[in-house]
Amino acid sequence: MRPAAPAAAVPFRHLTALWVQITGTWCNLQCAHCINASGPREPWLAPLDAEAVRRAVLEAAALGVKEIYFTGGEPFLHPEVMPLLAFALERAPTTILTNGTLVGEAMADRLAALAGRARYSLELRVSLDHPERERNDAVRGPGAFDRALAAIRRLDARGLLPILTATETDRSTEPLYDRLRALLLATGVRKPRVKILPLYPAGRMDGRGGGRVTAEMVEQVGAERLQCSEARAVAAGGVYACPILAGLPEARLGATLAETLTANRLTHPACLVCWETGSSCRNA
Repeated sequence: MRPAAPAAAVPFRHLTALWVQITGTWCNLQCAHCINASGPREPWLAPLDAEAVRRAVLEAAALGVKEIYFTGGEPFLHPEVMPLLAFALERAPTTILTNGTLVGEAMADRLAALAGRARYSLELRVSLDHPERERNDAVRGPGAFDRALAAIRRLDARGLLPILTATETDRSTEPLYDRLRALLLATGVRKPRVKILPLYPAGRMDGRGGGRVTAEMVEQVGAERLQCSEARAVAAGGVYACPILAGLPEARLGATLAETLTANRLTHPACLVCWETGSSCRNA
């Protein structure tokens, strides 16, 4: 029997994006397709304390990072999320990924004020997976659709231009991007922004896909197309190649950013989705 080809290794080029798993897997929703199985019960991946976040941001800034992303879980559950956002915004453009359920009028006002005085730009990504309420809430839970859409309206009204971010959980003859863009326009959002992500075989979808990326496959597309060539994720327990794999013991690269700016082996089934789709978790 012919031996399986070894997994590919992606050389590290430079640190463009730092992902901060600020709340670990602590979330107020329990989405059916969540890439890290977040939820409201005891998180399997602990939140980061404020000092750990500041250390990671400072180290990334010293390494020339171009973008910082706060994710989870649900980042707005972190008791110090606003001062930590302000800290990051003094050093690089910063994005926070949220399900929108905790972005009420008062929080929207605070975010607008923060964006107005920040040195760098603040972006917000709000998760909403389907333009139909019932289909979205079947994945994200009752009421998630209305609360996410309300958050998008609030942020848009304050000039923050949120990015609706959806995971393509099913296929349709009409592209999901077009349907979500039409939803935002119908809601009164004047400059709709939509990002579509593929479904990853990780978290609650673990085991739904197979295969791995080989060196030959990477050569076909170029290593620079894969986000682990220029991103790292900081979470409880260490530093990881990307936010999809943050917290997985087998994906841990080291304790600090400086010691993890090395090649990353593409051993997880989720890596195959990145190769197939060219998808990036970043805003662009």
